[in-house]
Amino acid sequence: MSQAEKRPITADDLYKLELVSDPQISPDGSRIIFGLTRVDRKTEKKYSNLWLVPSDGSRPARQFTYGDQTDTHPRWSPDGRSLAFLSNRKDEKQFQIYVIPINGGEARPVTKMEGSFAGFVWSPDGRSFATQFRKKDAAAIEREKDEHKKKLGIVSRHITGLDYKFDGGGYTPQEKWHIWTIDAASGEATQLTDGDKFSETQPQWTPDGRSLIFISNRDPQPDLNWDQTELYRIPATGGKMELISSQEGRKNSHTISPDGNWIAFMGRRQKGRWYQNDCLYIVPINGGTARNLSGETDLHLSTVTLTDVGSGTSQTLPTWSADGRTITIQATEKGNQPVLAFSTDSDNPGYQRIINNAGLVGSFSLDASQQTIAYLWGDLSAPARICTLNLADGATQTLTQFNNQLLAELEVGNIEEVWFKAKDGTDLHGWIMTPPNFDPSQKYPSILEIHGGPQTQYGRAYFHELHLLAAQGYVVYWSNPRGSQGYGEDFAGAIYNRWGTVDFEDVMAWADYVEKLPYIDSERMGVTGGSYGGYMTTTIIGRTNRFKAAVAQRVVSNFISFYGSSDMNIGTEYLFGAEKAPWEDLENYWRQSPISTIGNATTPTLVIHSEADYRCDHEQGEQLFVALKKLGVDTELVLFPEESHGLSRAGRTDRRIERLNHMIRWFAAYL
Repeated sequence: MSQAEKRPITADDLYKLELVSDPQISPDGSRIIFGLTRVDRKTEKKYSNLWLVPSDGSRPARQFTYGDQTDTHPRWSPDGRSLAFLSNRKDEKQFQIYVIPINGGEARPVTKMEGSFAGFVWSPDGRSFATQFRKKDAAAIEREKDEHKKKLGIVSRHITGLDYKFDGGGYTPQEKWHIWTIDAASGEATQLTDGDKFSETQPQWTPDGRSLIFISNRDPQPDLNWDQTELYRIPATGGKMELISSQEGRKNSHTISPDGNWIAFMGRRQKGRWYQNDCLYIVPINGGTARNLSGETDLHLSTVTLTDVGSGTSQTLPTWSADGRTITIQATEKGNQPVLAFSTDSDNPGYQRIINNAGLVGSFSLDASQQTIAYLWGDLSAPARICTLNLADGATQTLTQFNNQLLAELEVGNIEEVWFKAKDGTDLHGWIMTPPNFDPSQKYPSILEIHGGPQTQYGRAYFHELHLLAAQGYVVYWSNPRGSQGYGEDFAGAIYNRWGTVDFEDVMAWADYVEKLPYIDSERMGVTGGSYGGYMTTTIIGRTNRFKAAVAQRVVSNFISFYGSSDMNIGTEYLFGAEKAPWEDLENYWRQSPISTIGNATTPTLVIHSEADYRCDHEQGEQLFVALKKLGVDTELVLFPEESHGLSRAGRTDRRIERLNHMIRWFAAYL
């Protein structure tokens, strides 16, 4: 397509994006199954079907399952002849496990269970599944059977613990997560763990199929002590659960070595202090002292890079080599998400870089011979694609092109990567996007974007919102101030119990850098951000009037009222570092709250929040709106019904578009 025929990106282009997810390579390495999500504009529903593509790229991808439903979590049987997956094809509100022959045939429902699945894993012999499952509450089942009670709805919620709600999921059931096994042929389900106080999660088979290793927090007050998770073992036929090891720091995402002697898991050195690097540990399966394989690297071994065109694919579990000598895992590092292989040899520690290009590996899988990696790959130019890497010769292939035609239509600006200095000399990392048809001799309005978290990062990922704002004629710029992940543990921990200090200085240093560029109009600078970015936007308008317009989204404005109103509850202390509750340390909470300086605000500010935001309750945004109104500052409040904290990334598409249009309208009015 010629340059003259291209067009600017629009908010409505969100309907056209097709997002790939969860690539799983077959045991023989010949094929890759993956998910593809699309939006039905008429119903505003998202659907996902499974697709197959040859791993050698000899043929284009073909659709494998069909229908207006969600098919997800595809997993190959050990012999490669069948696929199991989760689907809601029979009941929109109830997923079941299905199995389908890979060479043709109908998908067969294996389960008929009432409740929620959190994935599943095949047994080594392919005869059964292990799953983390939570039964539907008995009261909910009874209500659905009685039309009158169903029509009246829930009468009350009886809450006895602090883990009673979760953003994006709503109020949690009374039932806990437990471990089950399911016969792959008959669908017969056996519950291995039970109880109404503790949950058991993430079951993994031992290679001999005799036991399951899982995670549980058996602290007397698990809803107060989140990080006290431990590894346990239980016979696959049922019986007594056994503690494998106990030491400080949370544990999750475990896998077992091929010889069955070791467990790899992700963890942190201390409880609380969420800025710490996620590290890779191994521990003997019969108990003993865990060894940190990554402790000397200062790398965060979790994927926390932000994008608004992600597929929701979970990070890949630590993957053992066949000989047990290495464990492959992803990392977050300076805007990238590389794949690394860590040595398990205590005499020869360290790691090798397996995929180290400029961009993001979203997830990956290896064939049985461990010669080929299938992976999700995204970068600044496009949403994620399915790619392969041949480990023998290093050759890579891109196997999917779902958004290529759309992207070819769009006229986009250029992106410049920048390293700059903080006020105290710390090296900081950012990006600047210019509008399409940029003329450096002209002066442009600009918008500063600030990410959420704060323990996340902006990176080399495609971002629809950033391109959309640039298409309106703005220079858009974003960075990773201190508090972000990917630049070392000290960098992420620099704002622990010090929010609004060096992070504010870093954001202002970035604005200073950009303001001095010859094409920036210093009288037309705007700022926006969501979650922690909303916190920082609110902090900014209370401390400076340099920005002529602001859009504060899903904000934290008052840490005193945030405590207890968020689904994090007690986790608030872990998040921003307070050592005490607010009634014991009121001044500290107030000092770090943007609302404490809001009396200085003069910047016209649009406040955007979701009514079902259980992470940062909408009262946080309402406090800001009321304060600005009281001060006589130009302000409006936009609330989105039914939407969670993740509206901008995963909300209903028409509401995502409405949000973007409000932002465009506000900045156009004041910039």
